[in-house]
Amino acid sequence: MSQGREHNNMKRWLPLLLLALVIALGAAFLVYFIRREPPAPPAGEHVTIVGFSQLGSESGWRVGNSKDVIAAAQRAGVELIYNNAAQKQENQFDAIRSFIAYQVDVIALAPIVEEGWNNVLQEAREAGIPVLLSDRFINIEDESLFAGYVGSDFLEEGKAAARFLQRKTEGMPRVNIVEIAGTEGSTPAKQRASGFRDTLGGDSRFHIIHSVSGDFLRSKGKESMRNILGQFSEIDVLYSHNDAMTLGAIEAIEEAGLVPGRDIIIITIDGEQGAIDLLKQGKINCVVECTPMLGDLIMDLSQRLARGEEIPRVSHPVERVFSEFDEDVLRIPPRGY
Repeated sequence: MSQGREHNNMKRWLPLLLLALVIALGAAFLVYFIRREPPAPPAGEHVTIVGFSQLGSESGWRVGNSKDVIAAAQRAGVELIYNNAAQKQENQFDAIRSFIAYQVDVIALAPIVEEGWNNVLQEAREAGIPVLLSDRFINIEDESLFAGYVGSDFLEEGKAAARFLQRKTEGMPRVNIVEIAGTEGSTPAKQRASGFRDTLGGDSRFHIIHSVSGDFLRSKGKESMRNILGQFSEIDVLYSHNDAMTLGAIEAIEEAGLVPGRDIIIITIDGEQGAIDLLKQGKINCVVECTPMLGDLIMDLSQRLARGEEIPRVSHPVERVFSEFDEDVLRIPPRGY
């Protein structure tokens, strides 16, 4: 009789015991899951460290370029040390020297101007750190001080702008052009000017009646165009070296009572969303693309350099020209910058 009662008691308590066991095991697993350390990286694996000296944040293009580089580093598993030089070469010198002290694997440099880099890049070489140029080139005695360049073909951008103008002004006996150029001494300013002039040089119809530096800044673009309109009454074309200056110049043109894109042909370079929007509205006639989306290319080349591999001397992204002649101009997708 007592054995029967004990058996019944066991049957009654067994589900509770099983439930308690499940709870205990679950709690133990949860404690293990929370406390356990993340898995260690494979032995010998090295995370590439890249120091990136960005020249500034003077335009939407530059901001988009910085964001793309930072995002690309995260995608690639690269440790990125980012420094914004605020348009001062001295700040870039300081950044490069701090990268050297930190013993990064690769230095990526978007130089504000072409001159003055010999000493600091020699210091990087002595530290055994390769340098990759981004977006802009440099003028240096020993070109082996940098491993390669990744960025747009600025000379071709100037030529593309000129080819559009030749087509747009076909039949006009004389074409008066004003130019708002980029930062004096910078690669894009020099090469966009050269490519434009080289292409138009053989045609006596074209006259660049005024050229001024706007430092790639919207405020200076507006100021420069206001001054130009005060000096010259016969202006057929504005050739501007970037969208930021162009947007400022268009403000000045409209304030003067003129219609951009009709009274003055507007040619710009970059391809920011604001410029594409004005192209669709007819206020800009041509936008030559200069993509800021260089991050993946920079990270790929940096990782190859960190492994001791050779890279191409020059790497250009694929770019296009948007103009009023395009049938699909209204269907240009969002630019992302």
